[in-house]
Amino acid sequence: MSAPINRTMNAFEWGLLVALSVLWGGSFFFIGIAVAELPPLTIVCIRVTLAAATLVMAIRIMGFALPSGAGVWLAFFGMSLLNNVLPFCLVVWGQTKIASGLASILNATTPLFAVVIAHWLTADEKLTPGRFTGVLIGFGGVAAMIGPSALAGHGGDLLAQLAVLAAAVCYALSGVFGRRFNRMGVAPVVTATGMLIASSVLMLPLSLAVEQPWTLAMPSWPVIASVGGLAIVSTALAYILFFRILATAGATNLMLVTLLIPVSAILLGTLVLGERLGANHFLGMALIALGLAAIDGRLFAWRRGPA
Repeated sequence: MSAPINRTMNAFEWGLLVALSVLWGGSFFFIGIAVAELPPLTIVCIRVTLAAATLVMAIRIMGFALPSGAGVWLAFFGMSLLNNVLPFCLVVWGQTKIASGLASILNATTPLFAVVIAHWLTADEKLTPGRFTGVLIGFGGVAAMIGPSALAGHGGDLLAQLAVLAAAVCYALSGVFGRRFNRMGVAPVVTATGMLIASSVLMLPLSLAVEQPWTLAMPSWPVIASVGGLAIVSTALAYILFFRILATAGATNLMLVTLLIPVSAILLGTLVLGERLGANHFLGMALIALGLAAIDGRLFAWRRGPA
């Protein structure tokens, strides 16, 4: 029997969600460096292939085996389309046209789509007024934290903005679709490995046919290091956490990570790059915290009284 989906996450699950936001927050930084020298499909192909190879070695060391059933692999390919191939290509292409700050704001709409999709497609993640209000508050916090400057060029490339929004819808759908692996009894690390192998199978011929990467100049060492970090840290390790959280906390709670990613990115910039926090950053983080508490159910717990 599969584990129950938690409506209120426990401290361990919140810790995993924060860790995942840090790993994925770094992906915007890595992509920003890589797109200067490599085309989008090539970046995505290297990202998923290197991440898959890393996890194949990891599961062998850990003593896991990949499943052989056709049904499981069909699910892996479906998950790879929704959670890797389509959104990765859309986001990377979008970041060649719009600023990363605007891309982060558009990406943070994922929980808005997730609460609606989960409401219609699941039996135990129904939309509540508190949840929807919390998502709106959190989204407002993301916009406040990143600041109005990110929206200055919001009319510059509508197609690129729609591409990032489409990626957010894909992520929301993948959260619901991915719940089936827990019911199948597939361990999170094996699910991540199978999904990334399927993504590699789909992306390799596509990138070779469209971009012919063998004709490109050798990238610089910073780009090589960035793609390596994108694959191993922001993909392989991140997806182990992703499927672990999804198994017990559910799709809606999992997609809250997109509200935390800008927080992680800005705090990393402060701690690592010496950037300074402004009043809008503190306001944005406060709103995000308030929104997360509302979605989690703790903010309105006093109204329900003791159990």
